[in-house]
Amino acid sequence: MPVSLFVLWEPRTDRDKRLLLGVRRRAVRLSAFTVVDEYPSDAPTDRLLEVVRLAEAAEDGGLSALWVAEHHFHSGGVSPSPPVLLAALGARTRRLRLGALVSVLPFHRPVELAEQYAMVDRLLEGRLNLGVGSGYIPLELEGFGVDPAEKRALFDRALETMLAAFEGKEVRADGPHAAPVRINVRPVQCPHPPLWIAVQRREAIPFVARRGASLALVPYATLSNLDELADEVREYRSHLPAGAHGEVAAVLHLYAGPRPERARQALQQYLESRLATQSAFYQEKVRRDPSHANAAAIERSGWAIFGAPGEVAERLHAFRATGVDEVLGIFDFGGLPIDEVERSVRALGAAFVPSRPAAEPT
Repeated sequence: MPVSLFVLWEPRTDRDKRLLLGVRRRAVRLSAFTVVDEYPSDAPTDRLLEVVRLAEAAEDGGLSALWVAEHHFHSGGVSPSPPVLLAALGARTRRLRLGALVSVLPFHRPVELAEQYAMVDRLLEGRLNLGVGSGYIPLELEGFGVDPAEKRALFDRALETMLAAFEGKEVRADGPHAAPVRINVRPVQCPHPPLWIAVQRREAIPFVARRGASLALVPYATLSNLDELADEVREYRSHLPAGAHGEVAAVLHLYAGPRPERARQALQQYLESRLATQSAFYQEKVRRDPSHANAAAIERSGWAIFGAPGEVAERLHAFRATGVDEVLGIFDFGGLPIDEVERSVRALGAAFVPSRPAAEPT
């Protein structure tokens, strides 16, 4: 059985110590994140309906939020329309915040996106989190005819248009004959839902910080250890404008229950799927160090935490030493059965929230 090593980032300078004192005042939030991956070689399931069950378990378990990815044209993610899925999840939950991570802006017309997410925020009564990104999987960029060299400019223009539309300003759709318009449904949250930008290139972190947006990181795909995560969080906070209160979320694979070996097998299948779908940043990490294609290496790095609920919860609370505000747990990875996923979410939620009794899944 692989042994997981978990070494916390240690403050080295006076500035690091001040940062650590600040983050210790905040508790780390626990949320769920799903890429909605499916595996044709496994028994057939309806992954979208399983995400509904995941949302219900997250709400029952006291988690803060559930985030869903956007992917197209491959089984590594079968959620091509986050607004549709989020609206369905909103009908089955009452407290849980719901978010897209991410809405891939270059694939869509920004005025339409603004209308759709404004409607979702209204239907959710102000529970929407909005994560945005520019896309990174070659198959998806090619399928939408997006030149990778142009995606950053497309992202910037789309985000500017969306935020202006949310605020009720006059905006113009793409195209030579488009007239200026104002959207007729505005979000509940003003001036717009909380904004997160997902980053897999470190050089993009100052750009996110200077916008005052919150930062989402996927460490298993780009980082080797917790020191690197703490460095990126510190860099982000150093570039935040005065008075800005941006947050940092980090994605981890989580399993709380009596069968960690099953979770390790599922993680291996998940990693192989990400390589097969040309997940560019993870492919590059594996090219530099092939050991990172192995589930045991991801667990040793701290990017996957498997074990009894109390043990997993304790290690998650310790993540506050890196400066992370929210852990986004991927619970339904690699073809894990949804019944087991639900038990894992509920058990970890009960163990993570001090006021609730811990529950061991059977």
